[in-house]
Amino acid sequence: MAHRHDSEPNTGTAQRPFADALARLKEVGLRPTRQRLALAKLLFDGGDQHITAEQLHGMARNASVKVSLATVYNTLHQFRDSGLLREVVIGQGRSYFDTNIHDHHHFFVEPMGQLVDIPVDSVEVGQLPTPPDGTVLDRVDVIIRVTRSA
Repeated sequence: MAHRHDSEPNTGTAQRPFADALARLKEVGLRPTRQRLALAKLLFDGGDQHITAEQLHGMARNASVKVSLATVYNTLHQFRDSGLLREVVIGQGRSYFDTNIHDHHHFFVEPMGQLVDIPVDSVEVGQLPTPPDGTVLDRVDVIIRVTRSA
């Protein structure tokens, strides 16, 4: 029985471990530095996730990626500003970065700090106030705070 090896040709970019990360960075015009590539691979390989800078820093350390926490923060903000991530602000100085950039809302499970996606059509937003002068409504992010039942 023949088994496919990672070095064998495949469709798309799966044959090279950093190909998807490289393509994402190039698509938004970010220079693919070693650290950006490594962090992009950790973020985008394996499906959507909600992650803090500290969690990503720990993942990088576990993957033997030498990167400072400050660089992780800077990279996450660059990825956010480029549209690769969405930042979900939970409170003062407490943000998660979401690899799912499509419109959706969140449950925030306290006290463990877990975010759970809610499909956008599951929440009906009613009347909204008029935005302040000189601004336009960009999007509405709903965060519903819940706790685990006893």
